[in-house]
Amino acid sequence: QVQLVESGGGSVQPGGSLRLSCAASGTLYPIYVMAWYRQVVGEERELVAGINFPHGFPHYGEFVKGRFNISRDGNTIALQMNSLKPEDTAVYYCHLDNGPLGKSWGQGTQVTVSS
Repeated sequence: QVQLVESGGGSVQPGGSLRLSCAASGTLYPIYVMAWYRQVVGEERELVAGINFPHGFPHYGEFVKGRFNISRDGNTIALQMNSLKPEDTAVYYCHLDNGPLGKSWGQGTQVTVSS
């Protein structure tokens, strides 16, 4: 059983920055992907950014356009979000694709961008 523990999030004004972190613990397959998704009430969950292990190749949702950066340190990923916009307001979820060992979601953390 893998646990995902999220931290970060909160409220910020437009143009501001926030940093999200997600730590995975438990049995991890040698090749896996950790990612951040976000969801607004009434809409589908969408990919924000992901990174694979062990190679560390990142990928981003199209709307990111250079504003966000995903990084990894051990079994922890971080999402640095800059130039935040009101439309970035959502609940952000950490996700683990653990290959044949299954998939997991974090509990979610609220990000609010408002003046």
